[in-house]
Amino acid sequence: MTTPTLVLSWLDAYGLRPEDATWLFRLAAALATIVLSYLSFVMAGRIVVRVVQTIIRRSKFTWDDIFIEKDVFVRLAHLAPALVIRLMAPVVFMNQTLAISYTQKAAAIYMLVAGALVADAFLSALIEVLGDYERKFRVPFRACLQVVKIVAYFVVVIYVFATLLGKGPGMLLTGMAGLTAVMMFIFKDTILGFVGGVQLTVNDMVRIGDWIEMPKYGADGDVIDIKLTTVKVQNFDKTISTIPTYALVSDSFKNWRGMSESGGRRIKRSVHIDMSSIRFCTDEMLERYSKYHLITDYIARKRKEIAEYNAENKIDGSQLVNGRRMTNIGTFRAYVEAYLRNHPKIHPNMTFLIRQLAPTPEGLPIEMYVFTNDNRWAPYEAIQADIFDHILAVVPQFDLRVFQNPSGGDFRRLIEE
Repeated sequence: MTTPTLVLSWLDAYGLRPEDATWLFRLAAALATIVLSYLSFVMAGRIVVRVVQTIIRRSKFTWDDIFIEKDVFVRLAHLAPALVIRLMAPVVFMNQTLAISYTQKAAAIYMLVAGALVADAFLSALIEVLGDYERKFRVPFRACLQVVKIVAYFVVVIYVFATLLGKGPGMLLTGMAGLTAVMMFIFKDTILGFVGGVQLTVNDMVRIGDWIEMPKYGADGDVIDIKLTTVKVQNFDKTISTIPTYALVSDSFKNWRGMSESGGRRIKRSVHIDMSSIRFCTDEMLERYSKYHLITDYIARKRKEIAEYNAENKIDGSQLVNGRRMTNIGTFRAYVEAYLRNHPKIHPNMTFLIRQLAPTPEGLPIEMYVFTNDNRWAPYEAIQADIFDHILAVVPQFDLRVFQNPSGGDFRRLIEE
């Protein structure tokens, strides 16, 4: 004899009518179900989960704390009351097959949704745990786990509909075969994002922490997150740009990682010299320039070389255009080269070039193409500024002028004169 039958017989012995005894039993069973569901949730959520969290926090590992932060165990506790309701349904709704079926289906759907939330939290925690390994082994863990998330939710949806309709999930999947094209269209971005994420990772095109530039999407900053369909870039003005993952494969962008890993950062800037100030050096000018200790040896060596050449070729030195002569612009270039070679912040093993570019309407460009040995943004800008502060200040010492378009002050001085 079953428990409900024994209880009903006991109530009947007290003189209750069968109908009243049945309703009283169902009411008691419903109240018991509510109490047991609450107690099971409390025990699972406040006792079991807290014990597990305490054990994890006391462990010597740090990665397992992420599972607590993502509420994996808290969400797991929601399965307990649903399980109680599912088991108690036949007791509450005795011999009422339809009510039992609906209640058990509702409990099953709740368990499926709770299970999906648990899986989501678990996979989110796993994504964070494997983040460092993704950079180390260059395996797209994030993209793969996000695909697993989507598959898990898809499976849950299939099982929910199968539970509601009372059909097997296999039959539903067979019926959905004709919707493949529609599903492909709906999940187009997801599929492209997954493919793009795999390509980015396998080809090592982008990593978290890389500085990238992508003007099309207004991105110029550090990559802070790579997800299945989007890549987040924190720009230097602290705004966030979101780029479709596949766009980083199909469109062009600049990655500054090579600069960061090389240990040097390029300075490529020109000083425009007023061409009307360029001239041959006189003996007085050379005597003055030779006092600049960075080029003292250069001037002595160059004067000797030129004197020997002119003597061997019997050059008439009475005319400046005859033979070889030093110029103030050439001496200035030699000074800039010597200054930068002796600069403690210039990388000695990377490209070093002081060159003269083609003349322009803005003067003669003297370009410095060198690399600093500190590639951090703020120190780099300070180094570059210090270098050009000095170079701009030293230009007049070589009887040269920096080209500058006339300003209002220039015109005012002309009028006053």
